[in-house]
Order: sequence, then structure tokens, then C-alpha cells
Amino acid sequence: MLTLEQIKDIRLKAYLPRVITDQSVTTYLGSAENISYSLYTLFPNTTTWVYYHSNSSADFVERYTILNGVLEIDRDGQKLILQRGDVIDVNECAGVVTCNAESHVEILFEMTSSKFEKNFSERGIIQRDAKQIQEVDGYTYHHCSRIRDYSLELWKRMRPGRQGVAILSMGSYFHDIGKLAIPLEILNKTGKLTDDEWKVIKMHTTLGAEMMSNHPIERIRKAAFIVEEHHERYDGKGYPYGLVGSQISIEASIVSVVDAFDAMTTKRVYRKAMTTEEAIQEMKDGKGTQFHPEVVDEFLAMLEDKQNKWI
Repeated sequence: MLTLEQIKDIRLKAYLPRVITDQSVTTYLGSAENISYSLYTLFPNTTTWVYYHSNSSADFVERYTILNGVLEIDRDGQKLILQRGDVIDVNECAGVVTCNAESHVEILFEMTSSKFEKNFSERGIIQRDAKQIQEVDGYTYHHCSRIRDYSLELWKRMRPGRQGVAILSMGSYFHDIGKLAIPLEILNKTGKLTDDEWKVIKMHTTLGAEMMSNHPIERIRKAAFIVEEHHERYDGKGYPYGLVGSQISIEASIVSVVDAFDAMTTKRVYRKAMTTEEAIQEMKDGKGTQFHPEVVDEFLAMLEDKQNKWI
């Protein structure tokens, strides 16, 4: 295992490959005895998740050791504070562990080399695609991060097991990727959309699903159904297919609720933001019609636990 002194020495080398996201920087450090090492730096006031990979072999290694800073984690509903020297071993995680960093936190990330190479490469591709969204529509970029964060928290409450969380993470983050194909003059129009313009906007679900289905990363391809369904309504009046009730996946139903609430409470080019109280009432009014009733109930309970704070 690399010592802290070795890490401090090699992290200074400018040629080290990195993946920088909106929440973290992952810097590759090196490999030894089939274990790869990287420095994982979380930015202040950010959240990440750790969960066991069901397809991993018995000798699979994935560990996170706190080097600097303080990390608050939520594991099985229990909140714990991790400090320098504390370890999260993924093989011991029964479900999804939420990790919150209020300040910079540096973590030594260890993973079986064969898995690490794929993981590191995929992170770079995902960030490349996220930057494409940012270049087209900065609002959508930050909106997508919030939808992912709250969708995963809601998933933890409704489906506490780890199965499916990786797919939900990708589907929620890229739910609006189809907007890359929508003309900016329509996407950013301040006035009322014409019927033809509204038809174009609605195409972002099927266009996005097509983009996802042809993506080089398997978990993104598997998440295409979330992108396609996230504007379906529980009463069948949504789009693109008019699915009803249980015909809509629970993943898409979660994204639909979180997406709608975030859209209501943030300022858009064509309207001002609602207050949290107004948006909560809208969610209650849409329960069982626009939104899956079980998802709305759990979402409102989650908001209450957060003292109705929405960041």
C-alpha cells in the first residue's frame, strides 16, 4: 500500500492523469500488485456515493481511506463522521453509502487494477459528455447534477438495496441530454412556445434515449429508458407514449418528481422561481395524476427531513 509520504510526492507531478467533475478531482497515482491508486478530492459542499458492485469477484478490492478533512456518511440510516485514517471498504457495504463533504476532503482510492482502468476511463467519458451539456446550456448542466443527487437520495429511501443505483445515477444525470439536439432559439426562448416549438421540445426524451442507447458505456446504455420516460405522467397524459401508472418505471417516476420540483423552484428564462411552499403544494396537487403517489409521499418526507431546504 502507498504511504502518505509517497502520495504527497507523486501527486505533485504535472503529468498525472486526472478526471475533474463538478464535485471532485480524481488523480491517478499508480499501480502495484494488481491494485491501482488514485487521489480522490471532494470539493466543499458536495455529495458522492459508494456502493458494492454485484458483478465483482470475491477478490475485488475497492477502498476509500480518508487522508485529510472530515467526511459525513449515511450508511443504513446511521450518520457517521469519518476522519483521517478511517476507511470505507466497499465489500462491507450492504447498500448505498452517501458521503457528504462540507470542506475539501482528500481520499486515497484503491481498486483492483483491471476494474480501475475501466472506471477511470468511463469517468473521463462521462465528464466529456457533461461538458458538452454545459457548453450548450449551463442551467441544464447544474440542473442535471441536482436531479442526480436528489434522485439517488430518494432511491435510497424507497429501494434501500444497491441494485440499480448505477443505472439511476446515469439516467437522472443525463435525463435532459436530448436537449443537445434542440435548437437554442427554442430551448432558451423567453416567450410562449408555439405548438410546433413545443413538439420539438418534447422530442428531447426520444432523442436523448437514442443518444444513450448508442453510448459506449454500458450503464449509460441501460439507463436510456429513464431518459425516454421521465416526462410520462401517472394518469397517462404525459409524453412520448402516454404510459399509465405502473407502466412507467420507478426510476423514471423518481426522476419525474425531482425534476419537476427543481424546475419549479429555480428561475428560468421564461418565468420566476416558485417558493418552496408553493412547489410543495404543486406536488401535492399532482399526486396520483402527474406524479406517482408513493414517490411524492416519500419525496415530501425527504424534504421534511431536510427542513425543506433545496440547494
